[in-house]
Amino acid sequence: MSTPNFSQLEKQVIAATQGDIPITERPYLAIAERLGVTEKDVIETLDALTRRGVIRRFGATLKHQRSGFRANAMVAWCVDEARIDAVGTKMAAFRAVSHCYRRDPTREWPYNLYTMVHASDEAACREIAGEMAAATGETEYALLFSRKELKKISMQYFPDLLSTSPED
Repeated sequence: MSTPNFSQLEKQVIAATQGDIPITERPYLAIAERLGVTEKDVIETLDALTRRGVIRRFGATLKHQRSGFRANAMVAWCVDEARIDAVGTKMAAFRAVSHCYRRDPTREWPYNLYTMVHASDEAACREIAGEMAAATGETEYALLFSRKELKKISMQYFPDLLSTSPED
């Protein structure tokens, strides 16, 4: 896999948008002002990076505890491989599901589909998992409740560039 070449402005825009984005009417303007460029420069750079496949998506990270969700569970499902795409699509559509992944099972752990369910309490997580099971016909699953959040960060690219100007 080759490493892409980035301009200084691209590196700065990546660094400036990978963390918290300002909650304002025009967040890209605030970022542009911090970088010493125009809002148009930031938007066009993000668009070009997206078209090149460097940026695949923008997503919000929900701090579920602050949003009223007091419980979450990773639900591990044992799904026939022939049905995994259809079942995963159906499960991912549930409003309470924030993540849905396929992983390789092992002899000791046969689960191959994982959904993160958020709810008001553990009983509600169990109920949602039951609804998902009923909707898909998948009945072999295990709920793994979160007990303590130990780390929740994203990768940081070019963090040393936030204080420099694009011409540097």
